[in-house]
Amino acid sequence: MSSRLEMGALQALCAVADHGGITRAAEHLALSQSAVSHKLKRLEDGLGCELLARRAGQSPFTPEGERLMRYARRILDLHDEAVMSLGASPLSGKIRLGVTEDTTSDGLSLILGRFTRRHPEVTVHTRVDQSLTVEEQVDRSELDLGLLQLFEHRQRGSDVVLAKEPLHWVKSPDLALDMTRPLPLVAFDDACFYRRWAMEVGQSLSPGFSTVMTCASISGVVSAVNAGLGISLINKRHVTSEMVIMDHELTPPPTIIYVLRVGRKSHSPAVHGLVEELAGEFGENVYSPDRH
Repeated sequence: MSSRLEMGALQALCAVADHGGITRAAEHLALSQSAVSHKLKRLEDGLGCELLARRAGQSPFTPEGERLMRYARRILDLHDEAVMSLGASPLSGKIRLGVTEDTTSDGLSLILGRFTRRHPEVTVHTRVDQSLTVEEQVDRSELDLGLLQLFEHRQRGSDVVLAKEPLHWVKSPDLALDMTRPLPLVAFDDACFYRRWAMEVGQSLSPGFSTVMTCASISGVVSAVNAGLGISLINKRHVTSEMVIMDHELTPPPTIIYVLRVGRKSHSPAVHGLVEELAGEFGENVYSPDRH
């Protein structure tokens, strides 16, 4: 069975799923398209079933291919975990990690669980807060590492940038705005840099904003906007199809970035190991990815 489930073939299978086809999978794996096709064909021959649907407009996989892909991801994860656990230098120590709300639902627990299994002598204590708070705690050396959002112009040279994302002014289509009166604003709390920027913009606009709801949770803000309570400033991943984007009617928001920031006194091998782990998983996928 081990010859049938060759690791390179399983990697190719997952790459097809992740990148939308054999051509892009080949580019990602730095292989020729024919080499990827050959790996998958040998896998099919060894298992005695078709894995790729090979019909446009459908899922790239047959039901057997979908089932194998789920196993493949688990096998590859365990393979990588075993290699790192046995081949890497032992890490030890305690890491104080600060993250924002949304990262806790983007697989962070799975990543941290895998990291601590690989490095059982490392203890990671995670604190969830808003980005400004995480940033301040990293600067005060109260945290060793922060996963947070910033406006792009506030990036530091030592930050590990994971991804960029636009902000949008949004409202419900059912909300009729009277541009001669203060606009109803659904906002995060005072520790949110989205809110601070919005209030600064509001001071320069006429008639400005009137805060109708303050909420620390992104889910609460999204619900309030969809209910037509007011307008809000949220990042792209949380803009739903029911919302109207109104950037052209107000000052266009700046771009945000997601970064990993290490404290000045926290350059231990364990911290840098966790930075590599998080950057490898979250880079260009952050959803990211929030609580700001």
